[in-house]
Amino acid sequence: MFMKMSNSEIIRHLTEQFNEDSGDYPLTAPGSSWKKFRGSFCEFVKTLVYQCQYSLLYDGFPMDNLISLLTGFSDSQVRAFRHTSTLAAMKLMTSLVGVALQLSLHRDNNQRQYEAERNKGPGQRAPERLESLLEKRRELQEHQEEIEGMMNALFRGVFVHRYRDVLPEIRAICIEEIGCWIQSYSTSFLTDSYLKYIGWTLHDKNWEVRLKCLKALKGLYGNQDLTARLDLFTSRFKDRMVSMVMDREYDVAVEAVRLLILILKNMEGVLTDADCEIIYPVVYASNRALASAAGEFLYWKLFYPECEARTAGGRARRRSPLAQRTFFHLLLSFFVESELHDHAAYLVDSLWDCAGSQLKDWESLTGLLLEKDQNLDDVQESTLIEILVSSARQASEGHPPVGRITGRKGLTPKERKTQADDKVKLTEHLIPLLPQLLAKFSADAEKVAPLLQLLGCFDLSICCTRRLEKHLELFLQQLQEVVVKHCEPAVLEAGAHALYLLCNPEFTFFSRVDFARSQLLDLLTDRFQQELEELLQSSFLDEDEVYGLAATLKRLSAFYNAHDLTRWELYEPCYRLLRKAVDTGEVPRQVILPAMTLVYYSILWTLTHISGPSASQKQQLSLKDRLVAFCELCQSCLSDVDPGIQEQAFVLLSDVLLIFSPQMVVGGHDFLRPLVFLPEATLQSELASFLMDHVFIQPGDLGSGPSQEDHLQIEQLHQRRRLLAGFCKLLLYGVLEMDAASDVFKHYNKFYSDYGDIIKETLTRARQMDRGRCSRILLLSLKQLYTELLQEQGPQGLNELPAFIEMRDLARRFALSFGPQQLQNRDLVVLLHKEGIRFSLSELPPAGSSDQPPNLAFLELLSEFSPRLFHQDKQLLLSYLEKCLQRVSQTSGCSWGPVTTYCHSLNPVENIAEASLQSYPRSKRRRVEGPSKHSREDTSSFQEESLQVNSIPPTPTLTSTAVKNRHSLGELEEMEEEEGGSGSECAQGQPLTDTQLPRFSGPQHFQTPRNPSDPSLGNQLTRLNLMEEDEEELETEDESNEEWRDADKQPNSHSFPSEHGLDLLDSTELDIEDF
Repeated sequence: MFMKMSNSEIIRHLTEQFNEDSGDYPLTAPGSSWKKFRGSFCEFVKTLVYQCQYSLLYDGFPMDNLISLLTGFSDSQVRAFRHTSTLAAMKLMTSLVGVALQLSLHRDNNQRQYEAERNKGPGQRAPERLESLLEKRRELQEHQEEIEGMMNALFRGVFVHRYRDVLPEIRAICIEEIGCWIQSYSTSFLTDSYLKYIGWTLHDKNWEVRLKCLKALKGLYGNQDLTARLDLFTSRFKDRMVSMVMDREYDVAVEAVRLLILILKNMEGVLTDADCEIIYPVVYASNRALASAAGEFLYWKLFYPECEARTAGGRARRRSPLAQRTFFHLLLSFFVESELHDHAAYLVDSLWDCAGSQLKDWESLTGLLLEKDQNLDDVQESTLIEILVSSARQASEGHPPVGRITGRKGLTPKERKTQADDKVKLTEHLIPLLPQLLAKFSADAEKVAPLLQLLGCFDLSICCTRRLEKHLELFLQQLQEVVVKHCEPAVLEAGAHALYLLCNPEFTFFSRVDFARSQLLDLLTDRFQQELEELLQSSFLDEDEVYGLAATLKRLSAFYNAHDLTRWELYEPCYRLLRKAVDTGEVPRQVILPAMTLVYYSILWTLTHISGPSASQKQQLSLKDRLVAFCELCQSCLSDVDPGIQEQAFVLLSDVLLIFSPQMVVGGHDFLRPLVFLPEATLQSELASFLMDHVFIQPGDLGSGPSQEDHLQIEQLHQRRRLLAGFCKLLLYGVLEMDAASDVFKHYNKFYSDYGDIIKETLTRARQMDRGRCSRILLLSLKQLYTELLQEQGPQGLNELPAFIEMRDLARRFALSFGPQQLQNRDLVVLLHKEGIRFSLSELPPAGSSDQPPNLAFLELLSEFSPRLFHQDKQLLLSYLEKCLQRVSQTSGCSWGPVTTYCHSLNPVENIAEASLQSYPRSKRRRVEGPSKHSREDTSSFQEESLQVNSIPPTPTLTSTAVKNRHSLGELEEMEEEEGGSGSECAQGQPLTDTQLPRFSGPQHFQTPRNPSDPSLGNQLTRLNLMEEDEEELETEDESNEEWRDADKQPNSHSFPSEHGLDLLDSTELDIEDF
């Protein structure tokens, strides 16, 4: 081919033979073997050049023809040719650069040899040696010129055109290779004429190309010998490199930060304070790799220079006390003065990889906290304690803070060994000092709570072997003082959890810890009994007495959550207290809330005691009585005037009803069946009413409006999400009637931004449980919304109201929830349409009135489900609608808009002008002769013409397929018989065969009667025309912005596999995409 054809003819010939329909070629084909092809192909080009570098490379024919051929192919419109030839040309260029570098080194050696020989004396100089060196220099010069000519041809013929190719893979190849050229042969390529291509491509829209640019620049800025020649480039593109720290792709942002670290180290004074202030907030990013890179930049910018200035001796003295104190003071000042975040744990995690050894210097941390003459204010002390706790948790657990994403799955054996050693060192150091820290900061709840959490980072087993029991006794004393002194939930929960960690029967000091726990609970219980009697006997309590009782109840509630307090018998006194609160309303709110929690914990601990098969029936009946009494109390509290009491009652009811639901007998626990409790209808309705009043409320109903703090609004939203999630779990576990889900589903569209993920997951789970019932509930939700709007506004102009437009959006979202399984949902969608038609005509106007039925506008909502119908079902539903409309009288000449809209949704190719002239519905059924063959042909030709002229955008190509196992529509036949019809009109059909042709002709007018005995009807239902309907997609502004952002990304599909249990709604922070 090379001998007979020119390069252009070769390219044209191969282009004509190439099959572009496949789209795959070796560089992009899937499979492990093709993945290795790219590396092997590049290695082949490299080996070819190196094998020819002393002979054929300078022959003139092979390399020139190869370069010419690759240059031609790189300009081809065929993607495969252009991609492959560009890769080969760039790898060829890289190999030629290596050869040119070797030639340059040989020339330098030759020049030194020549100078050395020429500088010898007349008696020692060898003329033949000088002549051979001169000849060798000329030969190297010629080879160098030839190589430079080849490189120039490749650069100008391929790179200059392809670095801005439309294909991002080609652009990435060019940028990656030019980085290699500049780095390896800086003498020739490290100039602004080559660097500018990398600088320009920093703005590329594809993230992989931008990533290649940053990696190429890292190789240059990492070499101190080259940075002096990058001043002009840095001044021109520094702003762009700094801005790429905020790139939307985390990989690009990480490389940008690492590039700036190299610039910071090797080019002093280039990055200004304004540039650094852009990078500092990134230490609090959610992506751990990005935050860790920013933490390293922060360390080298702020911490390392100051710490090194206070270190006189190198690495051995780097951890001197002065340097460590300086490090922590700088860390404190950065966190407090920057005011970028409220939690120091994220800053500690960001610095852990580069400054972990300094952060694990717990001796310096505790020394700063315990010294008497420290110059730390209250905020700095709290921050330093948080840094201590965060570093201890990071060393003992190895997990990043909540919300920070990490791609690692586990620790290596070496990391696990380091983690175990750090845990032992932490325990040995802090166990003796923890009582002192608690004693010093015992008056401050914000400082005591994190200090108590330190016990969870200890290896308590070493306390049994290394004589640390005396320090534990001091800790227990301080713990008791803290619990008696504070009543804040965070302190009490931390104290109860710390005591729980120590109450392990396997520890040798368990008996002493258990005795201390008993002493503490005896003290709290006696105080509670005394204060309770005063409350029950007196008619008035002052504020101090109420505060004392509420504080005692909070302490007992916190410890009841972690410890079994059954032997202190707290149920009866708490129940009496709650009964008085319900009967008289004289008990203060701050007393009722912890009392309700105590009763709840008492019931749960009692359940754990009788969960075994050996439990007696008397015990089960006693627990059941307590459960029923508690539910009645909570039901009464749902109508309390205090919102806090209402929410607490709802949360406790949701949990206890879920625990004692029918699910508790699953897994071989049939002996617990007597404990199963299902709420009565009144309780179910009150739960639903509470949900409507406290969850589905507009933001303006929250109270203080614009002056309200943002974090308070977020907390209230989280609380409402928890309430909704609890209600949805009751629905899915069968505790509440599934029809109550309509109260949730009807708010799907209106509150989508707040609860869309929860409602969508509930809808998905409900459909998995029972598809038919779920579709009926969706229709019920629309009925309820329509009825409410009808009662408020009346039937006149109903479909023009904004609320009705919102209902249409909701119906469209419900329709999209059926998914692409059109055949699987066929019966359900048809039943939904029939039920909707009956509802729209369920109330008729007065006799002789020209008004339309009040529910007729519901047909417009129903039209949103029409794209989910098969073509033949649309035609048969038109017949069903005609039959229903015959019962309604109407003034001749008037048309009803909802009927027209619904009919057009079932028959999109209908002639609108001709349909509008018809009088529908007719009061009497006229007998119409069936259309002749000629008229059917005319109708068919008219519809074909209509499809060609009026359909915008063009209707997709029709495809037909035979369905062997068709879903039965028996339910429709039964409903037709109930309506008194002569036969099923929506379920009449025969099994489809491969030989029958689709013969569907949409009705010219929706009221044209059809003869059920017409043999053509059977032929119409023998094939399925799977035609994609033009659906109006539901797109919000946020979704549009997301599509714009991700326009240059590869399409990804995220799936959320459902778990075996129905506990996914335990988390109210779900990341589930829109329908």
